[in-house]
Amino acid sequence: MRKSRVYIVLLHYPMYNKRMDIITTSITNLDLHDISRVARTYNADGFFVVHPSENQRELLEQIKSYWQEGYGGTYNPDRKEAFKILRTAGKLAEVKDIIARESPGEVLTVATDARPYSNSVSYLSLREKVLNNEQNILLLFGTGWGIQKELLEECDYILAPLAGGGAYNHLSVRSAVSIILDRLLGESWFQT
Repeated sequence: MRKSRVYIVLLHYPMYNKRMDIITTSITNLDLHDISRVARTYNADGFFVVHPSENQRELLEQIKSYWQEGYGGTYNPDRKEAFKILRTAGKLAEVKDIIARESPGEVLTVATDARPYSNSVSYLSLREKVLNNEQNILLLFGTGWGIQKELLEECDYILAPLAGGGAYNHLSVRSAVSIILDRLLGESWFQT
C-alpha cells in the first residue's frame, strides 16, 4: 500500500506550440473522460484540470455536471464514478493551496515531459517515494507541445520521458497519463 497521496494535474498554460511559442491550449472532452477514468482506476487522490480561462472552466463544469447530475450519470454510472475525482482550478498555485489544506504533509511537484533533462528522476525512484513516503505528489501533465521550461525548472522533480524503443516520441497526454500511472501506481509485475 502506498503512503503518498498522488494527484494528477492537467495544465493548459503555459504550454509550448510546435514553434515553441507560449500558448494556452483548449480543454478537450476526451482528456476529461479518459484521464478521469484512469485516475479512478489507479486510485489517484484527485484529478485537477488547470485553465486560466473562466469560459473553459465553465465548459468543463458543464461536461462534468452532465455526467454527474444529468442524463449521462444515469446512462453510464461508471463514468459518473470516474468524474467524481475531477476538479478545476485557474492556476497551479490554487491546486497546491487546496492540497495543502486538505492533506497534511509536504506537497511535491513532479513534471512530465517528452524531452530529457539532466535532473530527471526515474520511474523506479519516484515509485519508491510514492510507496514509502508520506507526502502529496502532484503529477503535472502538459498539453500542446509541453510545459514551459521555466515552470519545469520550478518543480521538485522532472520525470524521465517515456521511451517506446524508437525515435518517435509524441504521445497524447491521455496515453502518457495511463502509462505513467501504471508505472507508478500499478502492480509490481516487473519485480521478481
